[in-house]
Amino acid sequence: MTQIDQTAASNIYTAQATAHGGRAGHVQSSDGRLDLALSVPGEMGGDGAGTNPEQLFAAGYAACFQGALGVVGRRMKVDTAESEVVAQVGLRKDGLSFALDIELHIRIPGVERSVAEQMVATTHTVCPYSVATKGNVDVRLVVVD
Repeated sequence: MTQIDQTAASNIYTAQATAHGGRAGHVQSSDGRLDLALSVPGEMGGDGAGTNPEQLFAAGYAACFQGALGVVGRRMKVDTAESEVVAQVGLRKDGLSFALDIELHIRIPGVERSVAEQMVATTHTVCPYSVATKGNVDVRLVVVD
C-alpha cells in the first residue's frame, strides 16, 4: 500500500521542472510553460547564450517577495501596487563548495521609509523564498527610496 506524504497532500500548489545537461543544458516545467536553454555565464567561462540557475532563482525570489509584500501591504492597508523588487543572486566559492549571495532591493513609492522598512522586515518572515533561505543564506534587504 502506498502512503501519501501528508506535507505534499496539503500543498496549495506544486510546480515541477526537469533539467537535463546541468548548467549547459535545458530546463522545462511539466506544463511546458517554462522551456529554456541553459548556459554557463561568460563570467564562468561559458558562452552565456541561455539563462542560468542564478537568474531563475533571482526571478523567482523577486516575484515571490513582491507578491508577499502585497499580502503584507493589504494587511497593513498600504498600497504596494507600484512596488518593485530587484533580486541580485551571486554565486561564490565557499571552501570546496559553492554558495549563493543574495541581496534584495525593494522600492515602495509613496510610503514613508520607516513604514517601508517595517513592511520589508515583515515580508521577509512570510515570503516562502525567505523562509527557505533562513539560516542557510544571508539575504541582505535594501529599502530603496
